[in-house]
Amino acid sequence: MNTPISFLETVNTTDNEGFAVTEERIIASTRSYREGRHGSQKWANLAVFSNVTDLFRFRAFPNVKITTDHILICGDERFEIISVEDVKGKGMYIEALAIKIKPTKGA
Repeated sequence: MNTPISFLETVNTTDNEGFAVTEERIIASTRSYREGRHGSQKWANLAVFSNVTDLFRFRAFPNVKITTDHILICGDERFEIISVEDVKGKGMYIEALAIKIKPTKGA
């Protein structure tokens, strides 16, 4: 568990002139185990999640619930969280399956 990651939430607020503004806030940061997609038996069993590119495993945060609504940041890469699971149901470790978000080219 040596890969630093952060979780962002999108918050809609209004500025001082009354316009709607969307901003992202970091809700938690930690270190994680990161596993990229490859041809192992474990990934073969995850065939339902055929578009998932990475698996992240990290310690659970007290009083913070990570959901699929959050964005995961790892280095300069952004990931959309597809699945969040409590490992072995003990509340100690969380496993998140994510898809790498590719930036779009602007015009």
